[in-house]
Parts: sequence; structure tokens; C-alpha cells
Amino acid sequence: MRRKLFTNGAFLVVLILVLWGCAGPKVQVEPIAVTENPGEQVSMLDTEIIAARKDQINVLAPSSFATAEENLNGAKDGLNRGDEISGILDNVAQGRAYLKRALDNAEVAKTALAKLIEARGDARTAGATIFEKDYAAAEKRFLELTGAIEDDNLKWAQKNQVRLVETFRILELRAIKEKTLGDVRQTIKWAEDEGAKKIAPDILAEVKKELAAVDTFITENPYKKEEMLRMAGSALFNAQRLVELTVQSKKLQTKKPFELTLWAEGMLAPITSKLVAPDMRNQPFETQVANIIGTIGTLQADRQFMADKVKKQQNEIEGLKNDYRTETVDLKGRYEDEVRTLNAKIAELEGITKEEQAAKQLLEEEKLAAEARLAAEKQAAEQRLAAERRFNQLYNEVQAFFGEDEAEVYKQGNKLVIRLKGIHFPVGQAIIMPANYGLLSKVQRAVRTFDEPVVVIEGHTDSTGSAATNEHLSEQRAKAVQEYLVANQTLPASKTTAIGYGSIRPLASNATPEGRAVNRRIDIVITPESTLL
Repeated sequence: MRRKLFTNGAFLVVLILVLWGCAGPKVQVEPIAVTENPGEQVSMLDTEIIAARKDQINVLAPSSFATAEENLNGAKDGLNRGDEISGILDNVAQGRAYLKRALDNAEVAKTALAKLIEARGDARTAGATIFEKDYAAAEKRFLELTGAIEDDNLKWAQKNQVRLVETFRILELRAIKEKTLGDVRQTIKWAEDEGAKKIAPDILAEVKKELAAVDTFITENPYKKEEMLRMAGSALFNAQRLVELTVQSKKLQTKKPFELTLWAEGMLAPITSKLVAPDMRNQPFETQVANIIGTIGTLQADRQFMADKVKKQQNEIEGLKNDYRTETVDLKGRYEDEVRTLNAKIAELEGITKEEQAAKQLLEEEKLAAEARLAAEKQAAEQRLAAERRFNQLYNEVQAFFGEDEAEVYKQGNKLVIRLKGIHFPVGQAIIMPANYGLLSKVQRAVRTFDEPVVVIEGHTDSTGSAATNEHLSEQRAKAVQEYLVANQTLPASKTTAIGYGSIRPLASNATPEGRAVNRRIDIVITPESTLL
């Protein structure tokens, strides 16, 4: 009986060792000194992983990336619990090592599966994620191939990519024809139901003609993607315009001429008032419109002037800083030269030997270096404390911008997070509606409070629908907010990143409508410039 137990136990040990050996090569972990700030190290790894996700490393090297994220989450949890610094830094070091492996494997995948990666990207851009079952199957196969590269099965991955490339191309064309043109057909039917045949027959005919032309073009030119997408977008826009023309025409048919005049005036007057332009209701409508357009042009020119002025001032400040640094270095150099000259003269007068003179000079240089190092460390510590005080001050200011129903503002290490609760998108779409402009205007103020920080816009969804669809939709919504901020000159595009997390980071249970509502959100993560923190 004992022999049997020993045999079973030995077998178990051997099995574990075999499985361990099959798990792939260990990563090379670079230890982090315990003197390092754990919060800063966690924040740095978090930023690196965000950048990697933006570059699609999570799907190009799924296994290594997932392990890196697990280590990051472990480090964050340890930081929140107040665990030992060594354990937190060990998690960060492990995460960084696995992230490096993921980046290395991703580079191999980008070369070996270049056509497949391009085909997948085109399918996603076209909106193929709406075909949840078919797209999920293709995505699963894609992850199998990139995972095979992680397992050193490069030839197998390359051999099996050809069929999947064609699958993604078919999904792309389906998306363009069935989604975009399907939307056009549905919109045209909506217009007809509203009475477009009678109210706007000529425009209805033009839209139908445009739809037929796009359909034919896609069938005959399956690889001219940019052109087909442009044509499809134009057809959808014109169909939506037809609906609005029809609906508004029906409304206006019930009004008398004087009521129509008052209605038009009522459309123009609030715009004039908001722009603080002269009240010209005593002038023809053409003059009122010209007044609005002229005022907008003046405001745009003024805003551009201010933006250019601020940029110029920033450049001047940087120039002064560089001049100061150069002058300081020159002064220090001259001072050190003079000290050496004086020491040499003193040594000569005192009859000190060359060896003693060199030793004395070395000691003096070490002393100066130590004093400079201590001064630099003291200055850095003072700057960090000042930056922390400044950050807390700005944090309190930004908190006051938002109402309780609009956003939640909190600190996350050296970052500020604005969790937008009041932003809403049309179901299944990534269009920013005018109702969101007020809230996004406050986001602009918050970002500008930190001058030109680095901003990450995170999109999140609930768990309804497939993971691929949710991830793509959340990314598109994050990009919509990013484009809004950049278009309104909040900050340069180079300072922003849009990331879609789909449903993988829930804040509440997806089992209830209330929980799902909480999980559908946009997070604005603001990291001030290094000069601030």
C-alpha cells in the first residue's frame, strides 16, 4: 500500500515537472530596487500596458499580455491594501517582464501575419463586429494563430492564415453592404413612411439612385475600400437628410406664413444671443445669418490667435529655460576651472608634490559633486512636494466643475480620473449628440486646468452582446470623445489616446439594469506633465 502511495506521489511530481517544462521558457525578470516609489512604478507599468493595448498587443500576444495585466492588477491591489513594498515591486517587475515578452512576440506576429492583421483591421473598421457569431469565430481563430506564435509555432500560424484573411475580407464586404447600405435602405423606407414620395420626390429619387450606384460599385470593386466607404457614407448622410427634410416639411405645412417667419426668427435669435452678436431681428433673414456667420468667424480667428499666442509664450518660456540651463552650465564650468587654477597655484606656492596636488584636487571634485548631488536631490524633493500640493489644488478645482449626476472625479496615484456618468450615446452607435456638449465642455475646462497633460480616454460597456462587439463599440466611443476634444483645440492629438475595454472592467454587476447602466461609461484619465508631478 505504501509503495502504491509512493508510486502515485512520484507520478504526480513527475507530471508537475513535465507540465512545468511545457509551460514555455521563463521570462527574464529585472528586479526593482526597494528604494523605488511603488506608486510611481505601478503608474508607469499601467501607462505602458495602456500603450500596448492601443497597439493591439493584447491580441497579437494574448497570453503574455494577459499575464502582464494580471501582475499589474496584483500590484494595484497590493498598493491599495498597503502590502509590503517588495511584493508590490515584484509584481511590477513580473508584469514588465511579461509585457516585454508580449511586445517581442507581437513584433514577430506583425511581420509573419501582416496580411491577416490588415484584413482584420479593415473588417473592424467597416463594422464587421455586428455579425457577432461569425466575427467571434474569426476572432477566436485569429487569437489561436497569434497564440501559436507565442508557443513558437510560427510556421503553423503562417500556413493557416490564408483562409482567415479571406474570412475577414468577406466579413468586411458584408459589413459595408449589409450594415451601411442596410442603414441607407432602412432610412429611405423611413422617409417614404413619412411621405417623402409626395413631399420630396426628386430628392428621394436621387438618394435611391445613389444607393444603387454604391451597391453596384461595391460588387464590382471589392478592393477599393476607401472609395466604397466614402460613397456609402455619403449615401447614408443624404438618406438621413431626406428624412429630416420630409419631417420638417410636414411640420411646416401646418403653419401659417407669419408663424413660419416667427419660427425662423426663433431659430436665429438664440444663436445670435449666445454669440453675443448684435440683435438684428429688424433686418432681413439673410442679414441675420450673415451676422451669425461673421461673428463665428471672428470668434474662430480670436481663438486661433489665443492658441497661437499661448504656443508662442510656451516656446519663449522653453527658450528661456534652455538659455538658463546653458548659462548655468557655462558658469559652473568657469567656476570649476577657476577653482582648479587657484588650487594649482596654492599647491605650487606650498611646494606640494604633484601626487598630493592631484589627490587634493580629486577630493575637492568629489566634495563638489557630493554637494551638487545633495542639492539636486533636495531640489527634486521640494519640486515633488510642490507638485503634489499643486495637483491637490487642481483636483479640488476640477471636482467643483461637475455635478453629482454628471461625473465622479477622483485621484489615482499621480493621475486624475473623470468618470463621466452623464454622457449618453445612441444605442449601438458612437455619435456624440448635442445633449453631451455641455458635459464635454466641462471636460475641456478640466483638461485645460492642467495646461497640456497626457489624456487617455477609456470606453467601457456592459456585458450585453459579444466581447468583440463591445470592445469595438467602446473603442469607437472613446475615439469619438477624443476627436471632439482635439477638434475643439483642447489639446493636440499627440497628447491623447483612445482605448476600448469593452466589458472587461465592470464597476457593478451586469445582472441588473442599474448595474449595466453604471458599466456603460467613459473615463477621462489625466496625467499632468512631468514638470508638474
